[in-house]
Formats: sequence, C-alpha cells, structure tokens
Amino acid sequence: MGVGAIISSCGRKKSNEELGLPPILDHAPDGQKLKAGLIGTGHRGTGAAFNFLGAGPNLEVTALADVFQERINTCRERFKKYGIEIPEENCFVGFDSYKKLMETDVDVVILATPQHFRPEHFKAAIQNKKHVFMEKPVAVDPVGIRSILSTAKRAESLGLCVITGTQRRHQQDYIETFKQIANGAIGEIVAAKAYWNQSHVWLRTREKDWSDMEYMLRNWNNFIWLSGDHILDTHVHNIDVINWFTRKYPSSAIGYGGRHRRVTGDQYDFFSIDFDYGNGLSSHSMCRQIDGCADGVGEVVVGTKGYSICTHNANKIYNFNGSVIWEYEYPKSDDDPLKQEANSAYIQEHIHLVTAIRTNQYVNEAEQTALSTLTAIMGREAAYTGKRITWDEIMNSDQRLGPTEYKMGLVNMEFEFPVPGTPINV
Repeated sequence: MGVGAIISSCGRKKSNEELGLPPILDHAPDGQKLKAGLIGTGHRGTGAAFNFLGAGPNLEVTALADVFQERINTCRERFKKYGIEIPEENCFVGFDSYKKLMETDVDVVILATPQHFRPEHFKAAIQNKKHVFMEKPVAVDPVGIRSILSTAKRAESLGLCVITGTQRRHQQDYIETFKQIANGAIGEIVAAKAYWNQSHVWLRTREKDWSDMEYMLRNWNNFIWLSGDHILDTHVHNIDVINWFTRKYPSSAIGYGGRHRRVTGDQYDFFSIDFDYGNGLSSHSMCRQIDGCADGVGEVVVGTKGYSICTHNANKIYNFNGSVIWEYEYPKSDDDPLKQEANSAYIQEHIHLVTAIRTNQYVNEAEQTALSTLTAIMGREAAYTGKRITWDEIMNSDQRLGPTEYKMGLVNMEFEFPVPGTPINV
C-alpha cells in the first residue's frame, strides 16, 4: 500500500465540496457565448485574457482599456497573431477608459491594472452587472480593502461571480496538500513559514518627456501607492496560502524591513514579519528582492504530527524523522517522461469562473483575497512603523495611498521611503 493510501485510510475524509475547493476540469462546459473586456493590457493582463480564452468553448475577448495607447496596440497585435481582431471602436485609452469599456456588451471584465485602481474598477464592474476576474492583490490600503469588501457583498446580492488571481487555490498540488492537512495528516497546526525571496524586479529609465505620473505608471511596481510594496504584490500569494491552510487570519503583526539596494521608487528591499494567529500559532513571513542572494518561494506548515513543504512542483508532507509520508504525484509530459507537468492554475481560475457562470454555481473570492491582502498590509505597516499592528487597527485605519486626482503631469506627493522608530540622541 502506497504512502498516500496509508494517510488516507484512517477515518472518513472531507470532500472537496465540504472543504470549499474548486473542481479541477480540463475545460469549462459549453454554453452561451461569454464576451470579456480587458482593463489593463500589460503583460499580466494580456496573459489573463489568453487564459480566459483557453478556459473553454465559445469565449471571446472583445474590448480593451488602458492608460497608454501603445499598450493597447501591442495587445491587439498579440491577439491578431492568433486570428483575433478587436475593433478600434472597442479600444479605449485614458484614466476613464474603464468606464467606456463597461458600457460595451461584455459579460466579464478582467481587472489587471496596478492594484491601486482595483477597488474603483471592481466597484464599476459590479455597478454595471459584470462578472469579474481580478488580479491580486485587490488594494494597497485599508480604505481600498473596505471598498472591496463592500462591493463583494453587492456582487453576491446580484449573483455576479468573482474570481481573483490567487492561483494556488486553483492549483491541484496545493489543493491536494490542503486536503491532506485538513484531514489531519500533520495533526494540529502549531506554526508556519512563508517566503518569496528573489532578485530585483524590472524597472524603466525615465525618459525626458515623461511626466511624474507617466513615469510612476510605467514603473508602478516600484512605488508603494501603486503596488503596495512587494509584500503585497508578490508575497501575498504565500500569505494567502498560510491563511487558507490554517483557515484563520492573524490578530496582529510585528516585524521589520529595510532598503539597501533599490535605486528607484520608495519601496523596501526586504520584510521579515511575525504574524500572530492566536493560541500560540504564529507564522514567520519573509520576502526580499535583492540580487546575489539565496532565492526561494514557498510555504511550510508545521503540525503536531509532521509538516508540509510547498515549493515549485514539489509539495510534500514529512514526519519528524524527516521521512516523506505523502507527496503529490505530478503528471508526466508525454514528450519528456522526466518533465513534470501540472494543470495550469492560471487557466483553472478562468475555468472555475466560466463554469460557475454557466452552471449557476455561485463563486465569489473577493472577500478572502481582500482579507489576505489586508494581512499583507498589516505586515507592511508593522515593518514601516516598527510597531505591533493589530487586525482591528488596520481594518479601521483611514490610510489611503496615492493622489486624489488622476492626470498626466506633476504629482504633488513626497516619495521618501519609511524609516521606523526615532533617532538616537548622541
């Protein structure tokens, strides 16, 4: 009897439905044509639009919106290579382009702009009765989070489906690991660790004719008000996994971070945060973007009987002797038996969305992703201030990042990176 059978043979196990897990399907069922509009036509947005098209039959992308014309042009050219023509009259440019797209006959909107704009765009989508796929994180500040939570309730009242870009929740290896933990494979959870350590991210040199606003939009992942810092932009994936696996949200956070290598923007290079989940359970959460350092992305969950480690294509459970007692068996490629393949979680997200719409099986991930984003915001502010930040404090904070008016030109904001504590008197 194999290892997986040993674990699963003890007692009744909870089903996917009982655990709130999405089905893993090869494609969504056929049904009436669904048209999607894409807001934010950069690399991730264009990728998400192709993921939508790959989710099943009778799906189209028919409208585009972005602040920059050349982004629209590049996106249209990519679609054209695959025989997809998006008419000029359905391409909208400018800060208000999302409003114009909402007036078209699309059924679904894909929100993939910098996350500062997500609450406003989500609210407009639901007001216009559109189903939504929106990328994570879903806001950059507590004011934005409360807006997302309010709009999520409105979406539910209207029966509008919402899927977010936390693709690990749609990834089969993570789903199977979660099921093992939920069914007692590691016992009671007592500790966790999450990490996303990598080299620096992309940046663009400022050109002479770029205004402040244009420069920041073209370098959005280097500015706190647009990205929320990388503890939100990337590390929220790992933070969300810990919240998901523990089925809890932390009550407080304390930690630190700093900036030593960055030459642009106002963000930190690294964060190290301790999230307190109560009853002695804490999670150490770290992320770093510095060249020439050890890299790694993953999550560790420790229980009273063993522990799980989830990394890229290697999800396993160990006992305290270090022996593997369960591991996810990845399907092999027909072309290369040594190459592991997993169903693309990026496509599974859209399969789940289209399936929910066509089968009237309601789904709305906005709240859970908003709360994981808020967890990351709490950790960020703990590092920025050097103080312990509680869940209630961050949930009720009036912090709002960014300008109140959106137009190309001078941005009247100070961009000094945060320094915690007080000076030493000597």
